[in-house]
Amino acid sequence: MSEKAQILSGAGSLGRLNGLLRKEFAQIARDPSSIAIAFLLPAMLLLIFGYGVSLDAKNVPLALVVEKPGAAAASFTASFMHSPYFRPRRFLTIEKAERAMAAREVEGIVWLRADFTRRLAAGGAPIGVIVNGVDANDARLIEGYLQQISAGWITARAEDRGMPAPMPIRVQPRVWFNPSLRSRNTLVPGLIAIIMTLSGALLTAMVIAREWERGTMEALMVTRVSIHEILLAKLIPYFTLGMGGMAASVAMAVWLFGVPLHGSLLLLAAASALFLLAALGMGLLISSFARNQFVAGQIAIIATFLPAFILSGFLFNIDSMPAPIQAITYLIAARYFVAILQTVFLAGDLWSVILPNMAALALMALLFLGAARLLARKRLD
Repeated sequence: MSEKAQILSGAGSLGRLNGLLRKEFAQIARDPSSIAIAFLLPAMLLLIFGYGVSLDAKNVPLALVVEKPGAAAASFTASFMHSPYFRPRRFLTIEKAERAMAAREVEGIVWLRADFTRRLAAGGAPIGVIVNGVDANDARLIEGYLQQISAGWITARAEDRGMPAPMPIRVQPRVWFNPSLRSRNTLVPGLIAIIMTLSGALLTAMVIAREWERGTMEALMVTRVSIHEILLAKLIPYFTLGMGGMAASVAMAVWLFGVPLHGSLLLLAAASALFLLAALGMGLLISSFARNQFVAGQIAIIATFLPAFILSGFLFNIDSMPAPIQAITYLIAARYFVAILQTVFLAGDLWSVILPNMAALALMALLFLGAARLLARKRLD
């Protein structure tokens, strides 16, 4: 091919791509479903999960059973009255408290027996603690809070009496990156990754499936446009929409949920772009064999949202999973994005964490987009 023919061919390709892009943006403007997937879906899911999911145990209903009131017992139970973690209720007998816990009216019982004051003066008074173990995670949190309050009361009582606390070691914890220990500071960045996984895959999978249903894809196939131009025309507009949805999600995280953002916005944008390319690549891959919107939507939920929710480390600790499951998590793009988001939001620009995860996202984007290109064919069968 001569140089002039190559120039004309390149100009024609750019002209066709420009026309396809104008067609896609016009279709987005006429059909608000794409805008809803890019902006409304992330906002709704972020509101629902952001306010509905919490790993903090606060205002837990707690039964206090004091068989024989006294100064020491009153001082001990007062420490629970002023705790933000518990909502205490007094019961006269342990039997009534146990019935209340069986009815799920309380989640734990603190039981001071009749000889509490006497045995405390003698050097050791056992305190009965019963915790509802139906929810194992809440049970561990409640047990930890109870131990913390009890240890604090013992230390304060010893100091008031001018005596050494009966504990040879005093722990002085320091919490890095999330000193308030708000679970929302950790959950919301992870939620952004999970939600953008779903919306990114849906943007391309369902939109292309809708074109197959309406017959517009068949009309496009008989034109001179190449499969590369078709894929680029699908990728660029929805990448723009996805980045807009990502920006809105970050704004909600910072200004609505109060999550601190210690890292660079530019770095966050770069990582988000890599992740969105991977998510859109998954959507293109789904659209290559799903030509029905319902089927495409179901596949997107099953193949992207559920694995990301369970295996990304957002909610469940990956190190606690069995080794085979841990190996599978390396195939989940959200795993890397969750690590990046939590680091950028809470810790800042820690390159030792961010660079390996960004490299993994770049590799996954290439794999998904490459697989979508290999499976895409300009034919109607």
